[in-house]
Amino acid sequence: MAAEQGVTTSEFLNETDLLKQGAEARVYRGVFLDRPTIVKERFTKRYRHPVLDAKLTHRRTVQEVRSILRCRKAGIATPVVYFVDYTSHCIFLEEIVGSVTVRDHIASHPSSEQQLELLVERIGQILAKMHDEDVIHGDLTTSNMLLRSGMEDGEMNLVLIDFGLSYISALPEDKGVDLYVLEKAFLSTHPNTEALFEKLLKSYTASSKKSSAVIKKLEEVRLRGRKRSMVG
Repeated sequence: MAAEQGVTTSEFLNETDLLKQGAEARVYRGVFLDRPTIVKERFTKRYRHPVLDAKLTHRRTVQEVRSILRCRKAGIATPVVYFVDYTSHCIFLEEIVGSVTVRDHIASHPSSEQQLELLVERIGQILAKMHDEDVIHGDLTTSNMLLRSGMEDGEMNLVLIDFGLSYISALPEDKGVDLYVLEKAFLSTHPNTEALFEKLLKSYTASSKKSSAVIKKLEEVRLRGRKRSMVG
């Protein structure tokens, strides 16, 4: 831990590189315990009451760590959690070195149809396993999936990241909404890939023990989305 080395988390962050800042957190890159590390820091929201903000921030940090660990226990590849500082709301995570986002991979291999089909089938399998563990990612996009070099057990080495909006739920509707978020992000980021996404869903359906109710809810969410578009 940073404290064991006589260094506070804030001092440690001063020696790291800020990669990006979103609405909820800052992301840094550094070296922790001699390992390439990504640090996610949830910062204070000044517009919220301090007590409420502290409770919400703590809860979301706990939920994120819990989701990551639950996935790893189920055999789903996610970054290793090295350390969590609940005082500063920082999560120290393994940096997936030598990886590329699925978004960039698809963009750079538009003509490799067979490879892309294998990729979306693999995504469907992993998301099915995640949902069967009742983990809702909350922000499924192809930017939050990494491809690590090499194969694992003859399959693409896919790593899920950024569980900042994740939570635990057994409700089919929550899982259906999770897939709907991915569908909207997938089709807007990768135009003319409707058939590819349907292959992803087919793989999900075949791999999940609870897919029937989830896909039914997905269809209901799709219908509500179309109705809203028509009204708008």
